[in-house]
Amino acid sequence: MSRLLDQPAGGLTYAAAGVSIEAGDEAVERIKKSVASTKRPEVLGDIGGFGGLFALDTARYEHPVLVASADGVGTKLEVARLVGRYDSVGIDLVAMLVDDLACVGAEPLFLLDYVAVGALDPRRLEELVGGIAQGCREAGVALLGGETAEHGGVMKPDELDVAGFAVGVVERGRELGPTRVRPGDVLVGFSSPGLRSNGYSLARRVLLVDDVALQAPAFEGSTRNLGDELLIPSVIYSGAVHALCVEFDTLVHAAAHITGGGILGNVVRILPPTLDAVIDMTSFVTPEIFFELQRRGQISADEMVRVFNCGLGMVVALSPSIAAAAITVARSCGIDAGVVGEVREGSGQVVLT
Repeated sequence: MSRLLDQPAGGLTYAAAGVSIEAGDEAVERIKKSVASTKRPEVLGDIGGFGGLFALDTARYEHPVLVASADGVGTKLEVARLVGRYDSVGIDLVAMLVDDLACVGAEPLFLLDYVAVGALDPRRLEELVGGIAQGCREAGVALLGGETAEHGGVMKPDELDVAGFAVGVVERGRELGPTRVRPGDVLVGFSSPGLRSNGYSLARRVLLVDDVALQAPAFEGSTRNLGDELLIPSVIYSGAVHALCVEFDTLVHAAAHITGGGILGNVVRILPPTLDAVIDMTSFVTPEIFFELQRRGQISADEMVRVFNCGLGMVVALSPSIAAAAITVARSCGIDAGVVGEVREGSGQVVLT
């Protein structure tokens, strides 16, 4: 210690600057069990290292292609803050990451999270990471590591943001995408019971008109209050998409995760320039919360389908010969699925009827 100044005790500390080392240590202890619950056989080591180790099983893939995604939960976190509950947004984070990987046909392998807080509350972090771990278990993905940063003096004490990074693997040549889509393909839709994690800036502007709005019924006749309705966790679709790829191989052509940009902005991403996706908007259930948004915000139908999923969380393009069987497989994975449209000759547009 001779190279440092011999200052007397009682001066400024890290804790006084807004960062608690003790709270960080407690938080790590609290989340260890949740992290361990997501472990896959390929994971080497335990939480606490400088990097997470994952031994890719190359025996399963002749020419493995790694697929990566990064995402967050967005302003849905503000609803979680106001309600004071963070478990479901952890599930949302996993869904946003692994369902993007699924759109390339990849099996999700591992995930890392990043949490930034104004002041570290170990119990709140435990709740958040517990939700992330639950999502990881549902998706069969390992929570390989992460980072928690306490931004004292920059973020307010009760502010929190979370983001993540996930990696999956697909056999080269088996990637899903527009090049595989054909005229006559059937579009199978996976239902979404809520908003997932998109459009919350508009939803909050419309619905959170005062401090008591979250405690009121979500809409007339609802058995849930608005806070619980807006915190419905995202359904994780990656397992069902992967099951389709395993069962039907090249007869599954493409998948679109309906996130930011709504139905129009995401389904178009799986289309080649000479084909259209025709979707029957009456072929799937649109939850009442979307109609409530329209009524209270006077939002046009065009704006709704450019912002929200409107009840359609994932769209898979596949050969018509397997449509019925594919729906059965999806339902066996716990996903409510059905035919929502078809692919026709066109100009790379999404046509809603």
